[in-house]
Amino acid sequence: MNFYKELELVLQAKSTVQKVKEFENFYESYKTSEVVFDEEHQTLYFEEPSYRDFCKVIPPQDVPKRKNLTVAEGQINLLHAIAHIEYSAIDLALDGAYRFKGLPKSYYDDWLEVAADEVRHFLMLEKLLKELDAEYGDIEVHNALFEASQRTKTLLERMAVVPRYLEANGLDATPMILTKLKKLPKKEMVSKIIATLEVILEEEVDHVKKGDVWFEYACEKENVEKGVYFEIIEKYYPQGFLRPKNLNLEARIEAGFSCSELKHMAKREVC
Repeated sequence: MNFYKELELVLQAKSTVQKVKEFENFYESYKTSEVVFDEEHQTLYFEEPSYRDFCKVIPPQDVPKRKNLTVAEGQINLLHAIAHIEYSAIDLALDGAYRFKGLPKSYYDDWLEVAADEVRHFLMLEKLLKELDAEYGDIEVHNALFEASQRTKTLLERMAVVPRYLEANGLDATPMILTKLKKLPKKEMVSKIIATLEVILEEEVDHVKKGDVWFEYACEKENVEKGVYFEIIEKYYPQGFLRPKNLNLEARIEAGFSCSELKHMAKREVC
């Protein structure tokens, strides 16, 4: 199997059904067949996200807000927003494997495993949307995660920005969403959403941890200190860490963040 050529086809899939099917076929072949990492394969630069044909893209500030979560409309908005994050995360993980060549095979193992998790998370959310008579693509979305993949062109920057910043922010945001949901009247759909988000939160810790491992690897390769992380985040996200009081310290420590890093983010002693 020509790794980069086959992965390219998965990344360019034009529907959710096609992407899931092609990824599952690709991943099964990857695990059971001989893999050829053709370093001469010319990787593509993707100018548009793979969801462009079935999602309307608008600026992030214009995406519908998740308001009343006791009614179907609010639940659909919430589920759709998270499903979009997970679908985008599939491509981020796959692009991380596609974009950076010449790395240990364990690197590709890790990011394909992450992609498999993101596929499963997306399908869980899509199932709940369908129970509410909605589908992924019904609501406008933003391009922020896709743009992150476009802008981070080195392994060091990609590992800093995607798993250790964007995905790690999800470790902070999801518990806040869960807290709101758990205060609502006990309804079947609310319980299903809570159960799904708890699974996603638990498994995302491992994704951030994988990012930490490969960020340290990239630091060693480039002979820089791990503190370069904050320089990279300042470069791409000058607003930095907007809600330092809401840091999920336990999850972040489990995912590889040091006490000194968390102190820098929280602007106080935290561990």
